[in-house]
Amino acid sequence: MIYVDNLNNTIYFCTVFIISLQFSSENIKNVKEQYVKWYSPNLGKDIEMLIFGDRGYPVIIFPSTMGRYHESKDFKLIESARWYVEQGLIQIFCPDSIDKLSWYNKDIHPAQRVYNHTCYDRMVEHEIVEKVRWNTGVGKVVVAGASFGGFHAANFAFRHPNLVSHLFSMSGAYSISSFMDGHYDDNVYFNNPVDYLPGLNHPDLYKMKIILGTSHSDICKDKNVHLSNILNSKGVNHVLDFKGWDKHDWPLWRRMFPEYLSAIWN
Repeated sequence: MIYVDNLNNTIYFCTVFIISLQFSSENIKNVKEQYVKWYSPNLGKDIEMLIFGDRGYPVIIFPSTMGRYHESKDFKLIESARWYVEQGLIQIFCPDSIDKLSWYNKDIHPAQRVYNHTCYDRMVEHEIVEKVRWNTGVGKVVVAGASFGGFHAANFAFRHPNLVSHLFSMSGAYSISSFMDGHYDDNVYFNNPVDYLPGLNHPDLYKMKIILGTSHSDICKDKNVHLSNILNSKGVNHVLDFKGWDKHDWPLWRRMFPEYLSAIWN
């Protein structure tokens, strides 16, 4: 259950929609969109999500900084991947974020900020990924995200390499130390990829297909180069992809996303 503030308890809501995350064998000509909302026992609150498509390889897209579940639709990232969804090759899951209650919540102690994120991590693992990872028989999912969503995707992938087959981080950053105001504990360590990744030796990490997307004018270029250096030092195969001089924004990520999706079958 997430911690909201020092005075008030979390507000609870009733479940509004029933989730059905099993894939269908029917052909689709247009992108099927489903809105789901459920009470999360890990968060102690409702969570919302959009699902695109009704079958295919499960792809989890994390929102950017304090983004909502509809962000990828609003900024046409889903449209950029329309062909894959229409062909039934992928099914996209867009969960909401709780960044405002975790990393960006200055009203609570840093220890509570990172603790709230661990609740979100458990929600994604147990309430989404565990329900969809066998939709194709592979037993794993793709995780992706742009900007701070790239952090979420990378952190989830590295924390759960047994659940993730592909990581597509677009202009991500991989350190949360700036949110911690000098505080450091085990939760910070195990959610800060640049800290725990050097010592991570899970065998599935070496099987994961990883693409770190950036550009020469991306504000997060150096952060991707740094993460690439860590992966190189460990002998983890990956691609560090520079997309020209495009800026850190949605046009760049709409170029990256459909191209990276093709790596699922390569």
